[in-house]
Amino acid sequence: MAGTALPTDDELAAAGLRLAVEEGASGGVARITLARPERHNAMTDRTWTALAHVGHALPASVRIVVIDGEGPSFSSGIDTAMFAPGNEDSALNRFIRDPAGRAELDAAIAGYQEGFLWLRRPDIVSVAAVHGHAIGAGFQLALACDLRILSYDADLCMKEPALGLVPDLTGTKPLVDIVGVHRALELCLTTRTVGAEEARELRLAELVVPRDQLAGAVDDLVTALLETPRDAAAATKELLLGAPGRTLAEQAAAERAAQVERFAAWAAAAGRG
Repeated sequence: MAGTALPTDDELAAAGLRLAVEEGASGGVARITLARPERHNAMTDRTWTALAHVGHALPASVRIVVIDGEGPSFSSGIDTAMFAPGNEDSALNRFIRDPAGRAELDAAIAGYQEGFLWLRRPDIVSVAAVHGHAIGAGFQLALACDLRILSYDADLCMKEPALGLVPDLTGTKPLVDIVGVHRALELCLTTRTVGAEEARELRLAELVVPRDQLAGAVDDLVTALLETPRDAAAATKELLLGAPGRTLAEQAAAERAAQVERFAAWAAAAGRG
């Protein structure tokens, strides 16, 4: 949100994150790195709330958000240290000790989900650069992004059901949208690992490249995305995101309304509005 300051480097480090914002003539690029390689970038509730903070505070100039991971893995998922006895900072841990706090836990999870939901905003395009393991919350973070580029060593797994839990970081909707409900059931209830080439076949990856080419492939994609005018890109993304929930007639009407707005902007820019 406008006027909100970005987290400090120290705050980000405490959440296991790094952030760099690159400004350019065609718009800004925010690069978010999961930065706990010693824990295979396992995530905590602080990670998710910090991601939400970043989303609320990004400069308006940012058009592209890239998420990657430091070290051998994108993310091994939830950090089980959150459940250690005496961890009073974790709402999950507090609930385990006092199951009466259902409302508190629901509110806490809603806050964690905010760290994932903003990546779908029409005014940005989000890209996940995935290598090594993307397990549970790591897989869901990749699914929260608009586009995924994987290296050949990437492995995806929705692990939560094997732990007696459900995926709750907004990953079930994009998974079903991409692979269909029946394949999503199979992937989630067997909790099996999906390699990079199968991920491409299932359309969970837009591109799969050798590990040493991952950064370059992401940079090429970012360059191509920035070449499209921002307002047209945002309007097109909004149309595409809304398409699954509309009939053909409703989608045609949405296209007309969006195009009228685009032509009105053209006319205003030409001094005819």
